[in-house]
Amino acid sequence: MKIWGTTNKLQYKWELIVLLWLAFFFNQADRQIFNVVLPAVRTDLHLTDSDMGLVASILILVYGILVPVAGFIGDRTNKKYVLMLSLLIWSTSTFFSGTSTMLIHLIFLQSVATGGGEAFYSPSANALISEHHDKTRATAMSIHQTALYAGIIISGYLTGWIADQFGWRVAFFAFGTVGIILSLIIAARLKDSRPAKKDGAGQVSIKDALLIFFKKPTALLLTLAFAGMVFVNVGFMTWMPTYLHEKFGFSLARCGFDATFYHYLAAFFGVLIGASFADRYCKKVVGMRGLVQGTGLLLGAPFIFLLGIFNAPVLIYITLALFGLFRGIYDSNIFAALYDVIEPKVRSTATGLMLMFAFVTGASAPYILGKIKPVLGLDWGLSALSAVYLLSASAIFIAVRFFYKKDVIE
Repeated sequence: MKIWGTTNKLQYKWELIVLLWLAFFFNQADRQIFNVVLPAVRTDLHLTDSDMGLVASILILVYGILVPVAGFIGDRTNKKYVLMLSLLIWSTSTFFSGTSTMLIHLIFLQSVATGGGEAFYSPSANALISEHHDKTRATAMSIHQTALYAGIIISGYLTGWIADQFGWRVAFFAFGTVGIILSLIIAARLKDSRPAKKDGAGQVSIKDALLIFFKKPTALLLTLAFAGMVFVNVGFMTWMPTYLHEKFGFSLARCGFDATFYHYLAAFFGVLIGASFADRYCKKVVGMRGLVQGTGLLLGAPFIFLLGIFNAPVLIYITLALFGLFRGIYDSNIFAALYDVIEPKVRSTATGLMLMFAFVTGASAPYILGKIKPVLGLDWGLSALSAVYLLSASAIFIAVRFFYKKDVIE
């Protein structure tokens, strides 16, 4: 009987990854739809580049404001229903984004409702994964992370194809419908997950949770580095399809595919490489998870710079792939590294705080690049993002060198 119970537990912890992988796939896919159809929406609704950047920026800002609330709730309630409702809300708002006829509609449906729904996913999802995966933490989280890449790649192409064939509105309708169905499956298959009273997980006040987080310099520096990565990623993902469309005259389908496929395919392998390496040596080398992250950012910076320099599509694709490979190596330990220094009872809250700072910071990227675009051009705007990667890498190396030993949870 004991063996049967153990087998069920083993099966469920990987079924959990499959279910959350699908949810995270649509979390990223639904967000990418707007980036791909941006030129068509701009033309159809008679909007400006700044208007489109504003929609993307408000989405990230709303996400950043609400995600710490989501983290705090995730530590104190049944994560199953937090995840199901999150998926249902953002999928429903994605569906109705296809009915937009004015800027205010896009801001409410795409920015506020979609961003607000998505904010409640990551804190509970990553904390739930850490509850069921200990020795396989980085590996499980990295498999989950690959859904981000798959979601962006597949939705990048499908959205462009749907928009070219049937119009941009149908893309929102299609992805929203599937997401709503998936939320019902999540509700049926996920097991209840409530705070364990015996370790006090449900009894930490907001003040105590904040003190635990802010007293860890390693957590703060990892958060600063993550903010830099998100700033680069949000700016890059919002404007790269448009950059290719205007520079080479490619169709929306090709731009959606080319802007994502090479980058995220390489990131897919990078995240698995980084996770495997970190899980293998984290007990032997102090701060190994952070070292893996910092190295990924440091080596990825030159290829971000080259994005705005090269004028041949093939060179841009090679650069996107190498940028993606090292980005994936960084991504492999985003939360695994944070959880090295944060106690389990406040991990959802800590995840929310980390995401809040990162996405509030990153919210300005689409708008800034939208403002730079008519003055200096997107090529120089994209290249300048490389400096942010270098600063982020420096923050991680400082954390590992000076603070990790004191902050780590034994």
